[in-house]
Amino acid sequence: MRLYSHADCVSHQTPEGHPERPERLAFLLAHLEQTGFTQDHPVREALPIEEELVHQAHHPELLQRLRQSNPNEGLIPLDPDTWMGPASMTAALQAAGSVWQGVNDVVASDETRVFCAVRPPGHHAEFDSPMGFCLLNSVAIAAVNALKLPDIGRVAILDFDVHHGNGTVDLCRKHPEILVCSSFQHPHYPDRLHDVMASNIVNTPLAAGTSGDDFRRAISGSWWRAVEAHTPDIILISAGFDAHREDPLAHINLDEADFAWVTQEITALADEFSQGRIVSTLEGGYDLKALADSTLAHLEVLAA
Repeated sequence: MRLYSHADCVSHQTPEGHPERPERLAFLLAHLEQTGFTQDHPVREALPIEEELVHQAHHPELLQRLRQSNPNEGLIPLDPDTWMGPASMTAALQAAGSVWQGVNDVVASDETRVFCAVRPPGHHAEFDSPMGFCLLNSVAIAAVNALKLPDIGRVAILDFDVHHGNGTVDLCRKHPEILVCSSFQHPHYPDRLHDVMASNIVNTPLAAGTSGDDFRRAISGSWWRAVEAHTPDIILISAGFDAHREDPLAHINLDEADFAWVTQEITALADEFSQGRIVSTLEGGYDLKALADSTLAHLEVLAA
């Protein structure tokens, strides 16, 4: 498997006390080094996403507005949750570029599994607006553009972040070739677009306090049949680990074994329908140890 990250993604700053802080990625990368994972799977750097590829998914003016907002020094809020500092624009472009490079890697058969250890996250960014810590929707940009690659006629995006992937639903709901499955605590942030009714959208709400067994039943009852019917040529994962029981931003009680289980199920589907091709990207996860341990559990299955 292949691992992408970039120093610019660590440099993206948020205010003191903000959960989406640089330490998330720095701690994770240090953990992967300490456990020896990066010895077998060295961290690579991708090029930033090209502007035209962003325009294929987002409103043409979004990039311009983000660039105009990006400060030369200090921090500015785009909304109460979403902030930009001097490195934020480059970090978002780098995050999206990493996911896109991963897609090209697996389509070219250079590799079958890719994980992007990047930030800021992306799955809340809607067609014309950043929100929820997210500036650009990396996974949706990759999915929309993947449809133009050879042998890619259908894409599946599987999002197990504890918050609903409203941005991904917004960007992909009019693309029937892209299946979006999102599990999420409900009611909870962002509380929008979770009620979209479309043949390619599968929303799986979870009540606060949901256990790992309940999560597994809910996913098995709603996702796998949809993926089998869609027969995707590539699977993209929005890998948020904030449904962990130790995470401070939600109230779902998963652990590392649950994240390993869902990854195992996804890899089995990828092997059956998608020539094994999976590109996963980091979304949420705000308890540092839970994030690092859960990500490693996810990666060990992807790399097996």
